[in-house]
Amino acid sequence: MVDDRDAFKQRLDAARARQGLDPAPKGGSQGGLPGGSWGIGFRAGVEVVSALVVGVGLGLALDWWLGTKPWLFLVFFLLGSAAGVMNVYRLFTPRRVRRD
Repeated sequence: MVDDRDAFKQRLDAARARQGLDPAPKGGSQGGLPGGSWGIGFRAGVEVVSALVVGVGLGLALDWWLGTKPWLFLVFFLLGSAAGVMNVYRLFTPRRVRRD
């Protein structure tokens, strides 16, 4: 029974490696972030906040430079919000493997 599990695990690891789906490193970490729900929640928060900061900063800078206060700020705030939501959506959407 144990040999069957080991053989299955080896075949599964080989298939994952062929598809480019190497499992996450041991220790519950993925990409340098802590694993589990805290790590995913932290990453989702960082994605939203960073997109908003970039959008607001760009909008304020362009408003100051072009003298269009507050219109570009509002436009880039909405674009930053949409980018943050899209990043979180991509974070929680499973990736599809292309089969050519």
